[in-house]
Amino acid sequence: MSDLFDRVVVGFFEKVGTFWNSLSISSRLPFVILDILIVALLFYWLYILIRETRAWRIFLGLVIILIVMLLSKILGLTTLNWIFKNFITALVVAIPVVFQPELRAALEKLGRIRLSEFPQKGKNWEKTVDEIVSACEAMAKSETGALIVMQRRTGLKDYADTGTSLNADISANLLINIFQKKSPLHDGAVIIVGNRIKSAGCLLPLDNSRTNSSYGTRHQAALTLSQETDALIIIISEERGTISLAFNSQMNSGISTFDLKQSLLSGMKGSVR
Repeated sequence: MSDLFDRVVVGFFEKVGTFWNSLSISSRLPFVILDILIVALLFYWLYILIRETRAWRIFLGLVIILIVMLLSKILGLTTLNWIFKNFITALVVAIPVVFQPELRAALEKLGRIRLSEFPQKGKNWEKTVDEIVSACEAMAKSETGALIVMQRRTGLKDYADTGTSLNADISANLLINIFQKKSPLHDGAVIIVGNRIKSAGCLLPLDNSRTNSSYGTRHQAALTLSQETDALIIIISEERGTISLAFNSQMNSGISTFDLKQSLLSGMKGSVR
């Protein structure tokens, strides 16, 4: 691996030369432009994926290291160049380890892409959403803590299996009873698939390093799940009696029941306000 960096630099400049030569061939120009656009979109997608995460700082650090490596080669800094030649082997191994959460999230998001429209778009979500919002309103008033997960494209079977299978019709009364403090299922999350309550008392992933430490356990678990899946997660605060909605790594706190209903309806049709 000692000559790997040399080969990388030489190969890079060879590719640049090939690229410019391809631009001079007018017959291939449309394909070259298409190639550039695709690469630009890939880089933009990667930027969207890692921005405002710890991976962004790590990425910037790697860019600085690569710049220093290139400068050490150009300026002939023998000692520094030797250090980086030996360091690059460890770097190649370390990148998948350091970016493991982000790589997993990227592959998961890639798996959500479909050519067809959202499969649940044709369903009538009005009654289902009304029951959920009604339950949330009642629990917020009584300051009853709750965590409700609505499945979209990403399957939640792994999380549903950690709880008690119900496979019950959705009703406001059932949701309220599940989250009563004396209920054995009140500490976990309810997972809704389609128009039915799949499971209750479910355990959600919790990664404190990826969430805001000012949030409570329910909010942190909801935010972590929203980073790993495309689910809509409703949180009722036991301390403040407020309603929050987590989606796509974002937490919308203290929302009204009207906004909650509109977000759930639009969310289950494929987009969230």
